Amino acid sequence: MRAVWLTGFGGPEVLVAGEAPDPVAGPGQVLVEVAYANITFVETQYRATGRGPFGIEPPGIPGNGVGGVVTGVGPGVDPGLVGQRVVTSTGGSGGYAERAAVDAAGVVVVPDGVPLDTAVALLADGRTALLNLRAVGPVAGQRVLVLAAAGGVGTLLVQLAKAAGATVVGAAGGPDKGEVVRGLGADDVVDYLRPDWARRAGPVDVVFDGVGGPTARAAFELLTSGGRMLSYGLASGEWAAVDPDRAAARGVVLVAGDRPTPELVRELVADVLRQAARGAVRPVVGQRFPLAQAAAAHAVIESRATVGKTLLEVR
Repeated sequence: MRAVWLTGFGGPEVLVAGEAPDPVAGPGQVLVEVAYANITFVETQYRATGRGPFGIEPPGIPGNGVGGVVTGVGPGVDPGLVGQRVVTSTGGSGGYAERAAVDAAGVVVVPDGVPLDTAVALLADGRTALLNLRAVGPVAGQRVLVLAAAGGVGTLLVQLAKAAGATVVGAAGGPDKGEVVRGLGADDVVDYLRPDWARRAGPVDVVFDGVGGPTARAAFELLTSGGRMLSYGLASGEWAAVDPDRAAARGVVLVAGDRPTPELVRELVADVLRQAARGAVRPVVGQRFPLAQAAAAHAVIESRATVGKTLLEVR
């Protein structure tokens, strides 16, 4: 089968297209004929440094999320899954390939009416957005600032927070990204590349931080007493690193998102897919690359030039 190999840790060029043996579904597994593979910013970081949540060692096939059709099952798995459209995490490896053998307990059947590319775009980012929203608590009637609002998670947080009754301020880099955010229903849009962005954005009750660094620290200063800030990403290359003592002195809660159990992950994915099926949320798929161009996909994500989600088209 066709696959992309991680040949070492470093720049995008360490991702090399080639051939790999077909996987076989073992006990408790299903075999998925992959249509789309998910890419996250965390995957680009792991490829660059070897540090992160994935245990893959070169040479190996990276990729932590896929969507496709189940073509076979291993011992102990319901044969009724054969032919079903599913999305699933892979456990950190094996996703950048035409076929993947994955844990049957983790697959989520895609509802009718939801295209597979939409489902894969919601796989990681959808569960993260829902988990973040749950973590900060009710937002109805509050002013919510979403940093990196044109990103994969950010575009979903804008929609989910708005649907939950919040007034949403979307912060994105540049006017083109801002127009995308406005189209998703944000009440206000600010360009955090402009020096006056913070003055125009605040004050706010909640900050969802997918950027980190100076931008996140400026957003922290906009929070009112009783406000909450949740940092889940570091697109800038560093975490927000807000001083907890200063936060406590200002009456601001720094929300630490818990690491979800596999059962909760599956529940969150199923939830966001149901919402997509009824038209309540939609991902923005801004970039698509053929499987063999995984290196180019990583490069464009790292350049921060992307809008929404980036997918690999496998079939």
